[in-house]
Amino acid sequence: MDVGEGAVQEIEPQKKEKEPTEDEKRRQKIAPGTLMKAVVRPGGGDATPSDNYQVVYHYTVRTLDGVVVESSRSEYGGKGIPIRHVLGKSKMIVGLLEGIPTMLKGEIAMFKMKPQVHYGEDDCPVVAPSSFPKDDELHFEIEMIDFFKAKVISDDLGVVKKVITEGQGWECPREPYEVKAWICAKTGDGKVIVTRTQGEPFFFNFGKSEVPEGLEMGIGTMTREEKAVIYVTSQYLTTSPFLPAVEGLEEVHFEVELVHFIQVRDMLGDGRLIKRRIRDGKGEFPMDCPLQDSLLRVHYKGMLQNEEKTIFFDTRVDNHGQPLEFCSGEGLVPEGFEMCVRLMVPEEIALVTCPPDYAYDKFPRPANVPEGAHIQWEIELLGFEMPKDWTGLNFQTIMEEAEKIRNTGNRLFKERKFELAKAKYDKVLREFNHVNPQDDEEGKIFSNTRNLLHLNVAACYLKMGECRKSIETCNKVLEANPGHVKALYRRGMAYMTVGDFEEAKSDFNTMIKLDKSTEPDATAALLKVKQKEQEVEKKVRKQFKGLFDKKPGEIAEAGTEDVDETAGEIHKNDDKEDTDGDHSDESHETADDAPRTSWLSRLWPRRLLAALGRPGCTIL
Repeated sequence: MDVGEGAVQEIEPQKKEKEPTEDEKRRQKIAPGTLMKAVVRPGGGDATPSDNYQVVYHYTVRTLDGVVVESSRSEYGGKGIPIRHVLGKSKMIVGLLEGIPTMLKGEIAMFKMKPQVHYGEDDCPVVAPSSFPKDDELHFEIEMIDFFKAKVISDDLGVVKKVITEGQGWECPREPYEVKAWICAKTGDGKVIVTRTQGEPFFFNFGKSEVPEGLEMGIGTMTREEKAVIYVTSQYLTTSPFLPAVEGLEEVHFEVELVHFIQVRDMLGDGRLIKRRIRDGKGEFPMDCPLQDSLLRVHYKGMLQNEEKTIFFDTRVDNHGQPLEFCSGEGLVPEGFEMCVRLMVPEEIALVTCPPDYAYDKFPRPANVPEGAHIQWEIELLGFEMPKDWTGLNFQTIMEEAEKIRNTGNRLFKERKFELAKAKYDKVLREFNHVNPQDDEEGKIFSNTRNLLHLNVAACYLKMGECRKSIETCNKVLEANPGHVKALYRRGMAYMTVGDFEEAKSDFNTMIKLDKSTEPDATAALLKVKQKEQEVEKKVRKQFKGLFDKKPGEIAEAGTEDVDETAGEIHKNDDKEDTDGDHSDESHETADDAPRTSWLSRLWPRRLLAALGRPGCTIL
């Protein structure tokens, strides 16, 4: 059909055909008459297995005149253990790949196969047993014992799980959780090896090799109260307290009911700060845990980690029975305490063991807690209130909320808790993405506050040793307002910290041109830059002394002294107030205590040669 000029022709998207799998390609090659099926005994139901189903079956291979070639059945010389395959994943002869998906549960079928659909297939992925008549036409008798949707846990199919009863929730045990489970271990032919189904459930610590590796891998996919059978082959049957003897076992079926597990968390990954849940709370982890800036209410008991477990504080006793209330992310409790409470759900009780550096070494220490003490806290999270939602608030209320959070950030900065302070400033900046001032006055207030927050973030980056990020954050202010002298000053100090002296001088000189009132601060900063340049030049001269006086072959001996990489360090106690005077609470100017980057890479070759008085030298 012709399409006229200007007419719109609807073009249907072409559906991309799915590339057939290798198994599908093999099945497509089956020629008519090469695979025939006869039902010996009908099965039950109408369901048949498909990809990702585990099939469990016995087989017997016979010649056309009835001679048994091979069998899984003990009466025909086999091991008596049914075969397990996962359709779509296990390597199988193509005749079974095509025939087994047609079988019902309990069915016995006879498949007559020509060589090209069993082991005589070209490039057959399954190696024929020795002396197997792979060039003969054969009968394969298959009894379909069971099939089910399988959870493949290991890629080599050495660990496969069958879910009997779904569990509760979604959380699964992992290292170093504590686990209780009913477990019965059987061989592939059904003989019981070990059973723990009476008395007390078997208890073990996840990740401590207290059960065979394959069993632990399977349990690691289970949820509370789930019942499952975990099929484990020999390579995953490691010795353990639960199953000490594994020699000679080719396969074990573990019938498991996961009774309970206790969440244990290694908060730092080094075993020093451990949170152990001793009573489940209400809600799901982690969806129902407190967010940053939530108001939390907790009861806690603080104990020393000595033999007596000396209690140094108990809110129920020493606080007139009133719980402790605090806002998360504000540094109001020891760091280890808050880290663990943030991973609790309401009404949960947890036992926390904490090292000194996350307890009271960096936090006001109670009088009855010795210096350097290891601490235990028993914490109950009574509940929490989510941070206020700014949606629907008017502009004035939003700015008041922003100021409260900014002031908290300023306090944290003065307490040298720079990461927490930065988090407060960042929170307001994120909220500002959804604020739309309605007039010029609101726009001016909004812009000034946002600039102030960016500069606060830049100060935090500087203190944290991330000078390049500090420079990038100052650039956000200067892109919108190139004449912002405070941003120039802060960026200049960051440039000076990393040894970019020319850039630093440019920023300080620009300040003077833009605002004469900043001249004292800018001049002092320029003097400081000059001092740092002189220190660098002096160290470079010392480091490369005699470099150009060496004869050929002696160059390698020069400059092998240790380089003092703190040459660019800003003098201690050089903090200054902000130049515009509106942010004295966070007058964090600038870079004392920040880790320094090496100045050496910035000097070679141009600056190094200039410092040595040889700007015209050429590096060959």
